[in-house]
Amino acid sequence: MRALAVFPGRRELSTIDVPAPQRRGERDVTVRIREVGICGTDREICELQHGTPPAGSERLVLGHEALGEVVEVSSGVRTLHPGDLVALTVRRPCDVPTCVACRAGRQDFCVTGRFVERGIKGADGYLTERVVEDERYLVRVPHRLADVGVLVEPLTIAAKAAVDLDAILRRYPWEPIGLRALVLGAGPIGLLAAMMLVARDMETFVYSLEPADGDRAQLTRSFGAEYVSARDTPLAELASRIGVTDVVFEAVGTAKVAFGALAALAPNGVFILSGVPGGKRPIEIDLDGIMRDIVLKNQVLFGTVNASRSAFEAAVRQLEQFMGLFPDAVRGLITRRAKLDEAPDLLRRPSGIKSVVTLAA
Repeated sequence: MRALAVFPGRRELSTIDVPAPQRRGERDVTVRIREVGICGTDREICELQHGTPPAGSERLVLGHEALGEVVEVSSGVRTLHPGDLVALTVRRPCDVPTCVACRAGRQDFCVTGRFVERGIKGADGYLTERVVEDERYLVRVPHRLADVGVLVEPLTIAAKAAVDLDAILRRYPWEPIGLRALVLGAGPIGLLAAMMLVARDMETFVYSLEPADGDRAQLTRSFGAEYVSARDTPLAELASRIGVTDVVFEAVGTAKVAFGALAALAPNGVFILSGVPGGKRPIEIDLDGIMRDIVLKNQVLFGTVNASRSAFEAAVRQLEQFMGLFPDAVRGLITRRAKLDEAPDLLRRPSGIKSVVTLAA
C-alpha cells in the first residue's frame, strides 16, 4: 500500500510502501481514501517548519483534509456501513485525565497541548490508500457531496467560527441584521469563510493580494461577495475604501495584516483569527490604540481552531447549503486534481486555489 511521507531527519519527501492497516477494536472502521486536499500546513511540514512523526518513527505520512469511503466495519460499529462516504477528523484527545475539554470530546479546547493530529503531530495522516479509524472520528458525508466533500475539513474552521460568532452576537441588545463583513485572504479558508458570511446575508468583502481581474476575484464575485485587491488599495486605506465592518475574518496567517485591518472593525464588532503566523521577526503595532478600541468600542477578538466532531458535522451542513446557493463557486475552489505520484510537485510548487490528490474514485 502506497503513502506519501516526510522524513524530517533526512529532509526528504517520498512515496513509500506501508503495511495495510488492520482493525483491532470493536468500533474500528476500514476506510478507503478517495481524496486528500493539500494546504499550507502540509507545505510547511515539508519545509520542516513543524510536524512530528509518530513516537518511534522516522517518518510522518502527510494529509489531513480527507474524504473516504467505508469498506469494512467491526462488530461494534453502529452509525456507519460499507459504502458510506466520510470526512475523517484530525485531532485526537490528549491523555491527561484532568483535561476536561478532551474528556468531553472537545479536543479543540485542549488545555494541555498534548493532543495528536493525524498527518501533523504524532500520528500518520491520510495520504495513503486505506486507513483504520475509530467510528467516533468519522463523520458521514452525503453522496451528493462526493465531488466537493474533500472541502469539509477546511470548512470546519469557518463552521466552528460561525457557532462562536452566533454566541457573541447574542450579546447585542438588538436584532443583529444588515451586518457587514470583511475576510482577509482569498485562499481556500478565506473563500469558504466568505461563503459562510454571504450565506448569512452579510454584505461581504474579500481583501487579498491577487489582482482585481484574477481568478480568485472572479470566483469571489460569483457567490455575491465584493473583491478588493491589495494591489489597488493599501492596507492603511482599506477602512476608508470599504467602510467599517461588523465582522472581520482573518485567513492570511500574517499578524501585520491582521492587526493592520483592525481599523476596519466597527464598534461592537467581532474579529476572528484563524491563521497561525510562521514568522519569528517582531513587528511594530500600536498596542495602546488596539487596547483602547477594544475597551471603548466594545469589540471582541477570538481565535478559532477546528478539531471537534461537532465542527465537522456543522461543516457538512454548511457545504450542503453552499451547494444549494452557489454550486459552481464551490466546485471552482478545487482547481487541480492529481494522482499520488504528482503530490510532491503540488507541495513544492503550489498553484491555483485548492489542489486535491485523488487516490480512489
